[in-house]
Amino acid sequence: MKPEFNNAESMETNNSNLLADHKLVIYQMLVRLFGNTNQTNKHYGSIEENGCGKFNDVTSKALKELKDLGITHVWYTGVIEHATMTDYTSQNIKMDDPDVVKGRAGSPYAIKDYFDVDPDLAVNVRNRMFEFTDLVQRTHANGLKVIIDFIPNHVARHYHSDTGPAAKIDFGANDDISLEFNAANDFYYVSGKNFKVPQSFDPGGIDFHHPLKDGHFDEYPAKATGNNVFSEAPGIYDWFETVKLNYGRDYKTNQNYFTPIPPLWFKMRDILLYWADLDVDGFRCDMAEEVPVEFWSWVIPEIKKQNPLIVFIGEAYDSRKYSSFLITGQFDFLYDKVGLYDGLKKLIRNEHHADVKDITRVWSEESINFPSRMLRFLENHDEERIASNAFAGNPWYAKPAMVVTATLSNGPVMIYFGQEVGEPGSGNAGFAGENSRTTIFDYYGVPEHQKWMNNGAFDGAGLSEDQQYLRGFYRTLLNAVRANDALRQGEFLELSNQQDFSNRNYAFLRFTPEQRVLIVVNFDREKILKSIIQLPDYFLAGLKSKSEVSFTEILTGNTLIVQNILQGIPVEIAETDAWILTF
Repeated sequence: MKPEFNNAESMETNNSNLLADHKLVIYQMLVRLFGNTNQTNKHYGSIEENGCGKFNDVTSKALKELKDLGITHVWYTGVIEHATMTDYTSQNIKMDDPDVVKGRAGSPYAIKDYFDVDPDLAVNVRNRMFEFTDLVQRTHANGLKVIIDFIPNHVARHYHSDTGPAAKIDFGANDDISLEFNAANDFYYVSGKNFKVPQSFDPGGIDFHHPLKDGHFDEYPAKATGNNVFSEAPGIYDWFETVKLNYGRDYKTNQNYFTPIPPLWFKMRDILLYWADLDVDGFRCDMAEEVPVEFWSWVIPEIKKQNPLIVFIGEAYDSRKYSSFLITGQFDFLYDKVGLYDGLKKLIRNEHHADVKDITRVWSEESINFPSRMLRFLENHDEERIASNAFAGNPWYAKPAMVVTATLSNGPVMIYFGQEVGEPGSGNAGFAGENSRTTIFDYYGVPEHQKWMNNGAFDGAGLSEDQQYLRGFYRTLLNAVRANDALRQGEFLELSNQQDFSNRNYAFLRFTPEQRVLIVVNFDREKILKSIIQLPDYFLAGLKSKSEVSFTEILTGNTLIVQNILQGIPVEIAETDAWILTF
């Protein structure tokens, strides 16, 4: 009798055919850092001192190498113009007040003009939009698609658009600033108060003191801060450099005013349409769950009228809202951070209470109805680098976790630039301090990534032998999940209660009627996994009559011959290793 399999994949409803036969493999790069060959890395260094990557540095050779790595989509982070301490007034770009800029380069999530690109990224600043559209065309010519950020929850405190459609109305231009809340306003206000620049200083962390700052920023009345701080005095750890946008929700009364449609909704729709018209293939929507789901339910279909295949990825952390944002909000994909990522991180770090039951919980509870619509990753710009001492130290400790991340479902998988060569994210670039992450706030070089980049040759000549093997692992894995039907679009079955398994061992099947793949992973840092994997009777039906069954291990190409399949499949998996057996 056929067992009850997890058939959630076939229960999903989505208005595009993206999930039918295509698995997204996303490569996130911070453009400012990706092509930077400068190795000075001065603390709080200027663009002249530390250098800056450009759109033009993402060459056809670089893109061919990403395609070879198995990538389908490139998420270009930091494209849209944001607040910065760098002076571009000679290029008719208004100077930003350094007191509300994080880092010398500025946060890519403090948007200054939603219709323009970051001048840092252009060789010829006056030609910056053409250099961006050239990058889009170059990406497409190399068989890859383009994702950029859409930051809908907040903008820079000195937002002002001086480009784009002539008929646009700037944020706040028609606001009644005498009202703290008005559904027709773009911002929330703190009546009768002047904005106060954070003055605190944490010697062990954030350094906000800088010669370019004078401790003052003229804003009256003060606007609410991006992370829902409805006060004139946000703290140093708040998103003080940003202003919260008003979609018609009164946070004091917890009431919504969505009829008539608030003016902000139309402005944000027009921004998305502007970038979609420039042939962008998708949007990673920053802090999507901080914006009312009703807005997404309205705006995503509006954009898909222009391009039905455009992709919307929502940054979301509350699993209780997944259903709402996927069904009502009509997102294509959501982050799976608080589910799979958090569980795998504990296993990678070898924490005492880490358990593969966290993986079971993810597929059986949190994302059972939407496994193909969860974006899985082990690194992004917000998270610690795997190779950092604060995370794992050794990037190979993440091998079994990366296999699970890439193969657990049909949904997208993402890596962050430098992850594939073990970049540790070390160094104090400036604002964020030494935090085991690659800076998003300052000009900097990324040392291990630079070894692969090799001054623009993108041939990996500077990598150690171990780094070359690591990148080879990622290449093999990411290409496999695209090419193998069972991994790309198959069903899932957990294999529980296996012989000699501990809480650091996990096994599951991915399968179609024509192809089966057995994945076995060993998170243990000290013990080899020796086991006899028992397949369900249903999977043995077509194998019982065979004198021997041949398995191919995808990661190594090795062959495993099993003489009596009814007695099980013998595996011997080294510490922090994984097998992907196709049969």
